[in-house]
Amino acid sequence: MNLHEYQGKEILSSFGVGIQRGIVAQTPEEAVKAAKELTEKTGTSWYVVKAQVHAGGRGKGGGVKLAKNLEEVKKISNDIIGMMLITPQTSAEGKLVSQVLIAEDVYYPGESETEEFYVSILLNRATGKNMVMYSPEGGMDIEEVAEKTPELIFTEEIDPGTGLLPFQARKIAFNLGLSGNAFKEMTKFVMSLYKAYESSDAAMFEINPVLKTSDNKILAVDAKVSLDENALYRHKDYLEYRDIREEHPIEVEAKAAGLNYVALDGNVGCMVNGAGLAMGTMDLIKQAGGEPANFLDVGGTADAKRVEIAFRIILKDPNVKAILVNIFGGIVRCDRVAQGVVDAYNNMKNAINVPIIVRLQGTNAVEAKALIDAQEGLNVISAVEFQEAAEKVQEVLS
Repeated sequence: MNLHEYQGKEILSSFGVGIQRGIVAQTPEEAVKAAKELTEKTGTSWYVVKAQVHAGGRGKGGGVKLAKNLEEVKKISNDIIGMMLITPQTSAEGKLVSQVLIAEDVYYPGESETEEFYVSILLNRATGKNMVMYSPEGGMDIEEVAEKTPELIFTEEIDPGTGLLPFQARKIAFNLGLSGNAFKEMTKFVMSLYKAYESSDAAMFEINPVLKTSDNKILAVDAKVSLDENALYRHKDYLEYRDIREEHPIEVEAKAAGLNYVALDGNVGCMVNGAGLAMGTMDLIKQAGGEPANFLDVGGTADAKRVEIAFRIILKDPNVKAILVNIFGGIVRCDRVAQGVVDAYNNMKNAINVPIIVRLQGTNAVEAKALIDAQEGLNVISAVEFQEAAEKVQEVLS
C-alpha cells in the first residue's frame, strides 16, 4: 500500500526520524491556515507547497514550489490543487491533485553548506535480506545516478538475526562523507529509519533527499513509503492511510470482490486461478502476438458468481479485444468452472462483445470441454493444450 509523503513522514516521525515538518491542506484557504500554524510551530517564513499524489518526480511536473509569503502560498496552492499532475511516474493523463502539503523551509543559511543524500531501505530478493541503498548524490533521480555514476551507489545488507548494527550506520555516514555532529546525526537517523522500516512492516522506504541542514541536522525532506499489505492486520491504524483516489478504480473494485487484479496496457483479458499460472498465461499471450490487459487471479473458488464478477471487471477495460480463461482444476472441478462460464455468459449476453477462449485442465476437464462445446449461441471457444489456447488467441486477434 503506497502512502502520501505526509503520511510516510508521520510514520517516520513516530519512530524518532527527523523530518521536514508540514501540514496537509485540501483547499487554498486551508493552505494559508496551515502556513500560519507552521510559522507558529517552527518559525519558518518561507514555505514549500507540495502536491500529494502517489508518484515521484513531482517537482519536474510543477507539483513542488516555494512560497515566500502567505499570498504566494494561496496562489500556488490554488494552482496545484485540482491540476492533473504529469510526472515520469504517471500516465500521460497525469494524476489529479486533491491536496497539498505545506512544509517548512529547511534550506536556511547557516555556518555550513546544505547537502543532499539518497537513502532507501528495501528487500534484496537475491539474498533474502533487507538492505540500505544510499548515495551522496541525493535530490535527483537515483536511476540517473546509477546509470552515469554507479560508483556513487552504496548498499549495506542487514543480517535478519541482528538487524542493523551501529557500526553499519556509522559506515553509511562515513561513505556519505560526513564528519563531526552531522556524522553522529546521520548515524542516529539511519538507525531510527531502519527501526521504522521493520516495525511498520514496510516494503520500501525511499528518502530523497535526506538533507544535512546548514546547522548539521539530518532531515527527511521527502518520504516515499510503501507498506506490505499482507501485514496490515498488525497495523490497523495504518489502514486509514489508504487513499483509493490514487488507485486504479478497477483494481479497487476487484479488491472489494476478493479478486487479485492488476491493470496492464494490453488487449487480452486474463482470468486465471493461481499467480504462477497467471504469469505463464501472460507469457502465452505475448508469444501469441497479443498484450495482456491485466493480471487476474480468481483463486480456488471459480464458481459462476465469481466468474461473472471477473468478466464484468475485465470488460470495464475498453482496450480488451478478447478474454483468455485458463483454469487448472485441482481444488475446483473443471466442469463446475465450465458451468460457471456458461452461466456468467448467459447472465451477461448483452455486455460481452468479445470472444472468450477457455482452457480447462485437471479434474473433469473432458466433461468441461464437452459442456462448453455443446452450447449454442455463445462466443466461447474451448481449448485443451496451452499451445492450442495460444493459437486461438492469435486467431481472434488477427
